[in-house]
Amino acid sequence: MEVAEGHRPFHDSMDVEFAQLSDLGRVRQGNEDYFGHVAPATPDDARSRGWLFAVADGVGGHDLGEVASHAAVECVLEGFREASPAEPHTTLLERLIKTANTRVIDAGHAASPGGSRMATTFVACALRYDRAAIAHVGDSRCYLIRRGHANLLTRDHTVANEQVRLGIISASEASGSGTHHLLMRSLGSELFVNVDVQEHQVLPGDVLVLCSDGLHGSVSGSEIAAVVGHGGDLAAAARRLVDIANQRDGSDNITLQIIRVRGVERVGMYRGRPYRLR
Repeated sequence: MEVAEGHRPFHDSMDVEFAQLSDLGRVRQGNEDYFGHVAPATPDDARSRGWLFAVADGVGGHDLGEVASHAAVECVLEGFREASPAEPHTTLLERLIKTANTRVIDAGHAASPGGSRMATTFVACALRYDRAAIAHVGDSRCYLIRRGHANLLTRDHTVANEQVRLGIISASEASGSGTHHLLMRSLGSELFVNVDVQEHQVLPGDVLVLCSDGLHGSVSGSEIAAVVGHGGDLAAAARRLVDIANQRDGSDNITLQIIRVRGVERVGMYRGRPYRLR
């Protein structure tokens, strides 16, 4: 079990605290999940670049899933650190995740003389001012917990979920379907990848939860909200959620990041440039 937590108290800019945890589960011998984050060093950095959090889940059944998840996360973190502060987070995340897709494919080609097929899901959250940009590929998720209620900000890119969307099967049928974990999109599986990106306003007290399917496959959004939405210790909440997932299933790696928004900087935009709202 790997746990980390942190808090940077920035005044007059976005201020967050977070905890992140990854666990093998009860069955797997290795951990194919990987997470990472970029924290601003100063208030000016918080305003210009912001925060980044990311979770990846190496696809089971493919070779070297742990290499794929590690390569994808490190590629995006590196790109975020080096990017121009002026680039909008929505376009930045889409660009970086597409670059990570190429990085995973290249890592597969370099893994063995004949190449190795590897893939990973990916979800990222970039925070700046009073906005959260969420980008994802696959079935790793992001929830927004507000006033004790969970709102799923991502859409699982699975065959079963697409069948539900088209009305072919019901949500309850999808949960027991053989295509429940069959991905329609992942990083590394195709040369080109579509990335879903959205931006949301965040408020003080909001909590964002990024997680792999080892968590959300056995713990519902409402249960996640009940554990993290009461203002308690985030590291303890992360351990509690992992314990619940292991007690109910534990057949997969379990990874999550919990980000609590303590303060925001309200801004407007004029000709592409932000200005502070009083």
